[in-house]
Amino acid sequence: MSCSSNGDSGEQAQTPEETIDKAANQQAVGDSSQGLLDDNSFTSLYIGIYYVQGLRPSSETVEHFKGFLNERLNKPDGINIELFEMDSPGQGVYSITDVRKIEDEVRTAYNEGSTLKVFGLFLDGEYAENTESGSVLGVAYRNTSFVLFSETIREFSGQPLSPSTTVLESTVLDHEFGHLMGLVNAGTPLQSQHQDIEHGRHCTTEDCLMYWTAETGEGLVNMISGGTVPILDQACLDDLQAHGGK
Repeated sequence: MSCSSNGDSGEQAQTPEETIDKAANQQAVGDSSQGLLDDNSFTSLYIGIYYVQGLRPSSETVEHFKGFLNERLNKPDGINIELFEMDSPGQGVYSITDVRKIEDEVRTAYNEGSTLKVFGLFLDGEYAENTESGSVLGVAYRNTSFVLFSETIREFSGQPLSPSTTVLESTVLDHEFGHLMGLVNAGTPLQSQHQDIEHGRHCTTEDCLMYWTAETGEGLVNMISGGTVPILDQACLDDLQAHGGK
């Protein structure tokens, strides 16, 4: 199930009174890939993560995520991650339209000067497109926006012999940000043919972070070996490095 095919095409959610230009943050997934990877336009990165009460990501998850970003992005002026608690929207099921609406209501940080700004959402409830055979854990849905279905992640981490919540959350975070970085063939050009076209913007290598099962609970539990977050394979790294990343 693809987690990066729900990109916007540039709609602008402004009222006449607003002075913030939101359009640059409301594009299709992958449109900011080069801005994220290199330091030509943006020398720093800010990520505001909003989480429903009780679903705050652990400090270990946040530190892992920041390390992942520092390994891949050229941001000489630093990467800053800030967490904000929010009330539950009160839904058991969320569509991408619902998620976009929540973002538009709570997001306040948009690109400014040399700082590129990203929005993350940790939600309760589940994704509307779940099926009996696949429970989606995260979606990258705009060029600077992603959502994790944290309640679903915790349901899987609570199963016997499953990886910890930190490992599952970290894997989904890395995977969804991989889509924002333009993987696979989603804004960052391929240096070799490794796109799993059958499963959209994913890698053909089964143990790569960008393999398609890294976004579903059932697949991810089986994919993770030894409680370790999967890493990007060399083909994905080659793509990022050729597009301005590390």
